[in-house]
Amino acid sequence: MTVTLRPVKENDLPFLYLLTSDPGSTGDFQWFGFRNPHRYRRNWEDNGLLGDDGGLLIIMAGDDMAGFVSWSKQIATTSSFYWEMGLIVAPEFRGLGHGTQAHKLLVRYLFDHSVVNRVQAATEISNLAEQRALEKAGFTREGVLRGIGFRAGQWHDGVLYSMLRADLPEKD
Repeated sequence: MTVTLRPVKENDLPFLYLLTSDPGSTGDFQWFGFRNPHRYRRNWEDNGLLGDDGGLLIIMAGDDMAGFVSWSKQIATTSSFYWEMGLIVAPEFRGLGHGTQAHKLLVRYLFDHSVVNRVQAATEISNLAEQRALEKAGFTREGVLRGIGFRAGQWHDGVLYSMLRADLPEKD
């Protein structure tokens, strides 16, 4: 099945809320408690969830919404920045390779449309499926981030991955 990315439409907002605020949809590694149900609407009305400092795109598997990817600008030095990215795939689309494809598409998009040299992603050390997806997408594992994330009442270690512009495969 073909995976594509597209901008968020107004009628996608309930889907985004479900994937980030419903414990049955977020998955074990993304459940951080209930969130403001108006947060996506306010940002969508402001900039369509696409701005100079980051954004969010819907993952499409054929004609179906399969999840979303997001990225945010991180300042590295006074003269450079990099992108931090992540994604959530809807439960019915997990384990089908859509996350790997979405990672590849977003990295290509970010390198094609900005001057950054680095895109990075992090996940919990026990999230083996996401680590496999990042590695299949061409990311390099850089190391363990001890005690980096608080979820479910305790601190969790993370794993940092990156891709540099030079690591990006040639366009087809």
